[in-house]
Amino acid sequence: MIPSRVTLVDVGPRDGLQNEKQPVDTAHKVALVHRLQAAGLREIEVTSFVSPKWVPQMADNAAVMAAIERRPGVRYSVLTPNMKGLEAALQGAPGTRPDEIVVFGAASEAFSQRNINCSIEESIERFAPVVAHAQAHGIKVRAAVSCALGCPYQGEVSLDDVERVVRLMKQIGVDHCGVADTIGVGTPRRAQAALERALKHFPLNEVSGHFHDTYGQALANILACLELGVNTFDTSIAGLGGCPYAKGATGNVATEDVVFMLHGMGIETGIDMEALVDAGAFISGVLGRPPVSRAGKALLTKREKAAA
Repeated sequence: MIPSRVTLVDVGPRDGLQNEKQPVDTAHKVALVHRLQAAGLREIEVTSFVSPKWVPQMADNAAVMAAIERRPGVRYSVLTPNMKGLEAALQGAPGTRPDEIVVFGAASEAFSQRNINCSIEESIERFAPVVAHAQAHGIKVRAAVSCALGCPYQGEVSLDDVERVVRLMKQIGVDHCGVADTIGVGTPRRAQAALERALKHFPLNEVSGHFHDTYGQALANILACLELGVNTFDTSIAGLGGCPYAKGATGNVATEDVVFMLHGMGIETGIDMEALVDAGAFISGVLGRPPVSRAGKALLTKREKAAA
């Protein structure tokens, strides 16, 4: 049942960098995307078209999309939380537009009310015209169900609540459904159960997992989902991205760690580990800190010892 090949969606340039308080130059963001695609990543979440008032780090979204040297076979996605964001993403020349957009809805009613001041159903109703408009322009729509394994406000999130959001996303016509452990509290059997609910409504190739490593469970959760045959996962180069609900905690699982595990299992990714480590070292250097990735740090140390 475990797949022989896995696709990784690197969300570092968007989900990772948007958590950074220090401004990151547009040129460095573009260079990171270039390094990721050179390492073999074929799915990259580049930026988000949101108000710079709320996410100043993404204010250069159009400039980043315009500057990327696109490679055939690579899908470039962006987050567009509303119609205004989608229209902004479509404004550029055809070669600067995204291949895919991402919309998200919480599985937790408390999270939805607290963060966007509306119910889950209202939030997803707002996405319906965004989905239709994107698909009319030939753009794939990926949905993320956030807080699927736990909420910072209400705590437990039931599997029925997860499936309810999955069903609502299906009703508005999204192409792909990702299940996200936003605060990293999920454990393997729970992760499996949540993904199984998504698999009731979407085909295997259109379901993915997004796990944060706040409690050190991300790799175990990914392995559990591999046992279901799930073959797509979100990861973040160098472990970019913190967890805003657990101060100082690790956020997105590091791409290097996931690739190390997958390659060790004989699973193909199409990713060059050495080039990937270089990409992680590059962006970590830009940010002035070592990579969060354990595999990245270990391989960099191994290189240093070999060169000494």
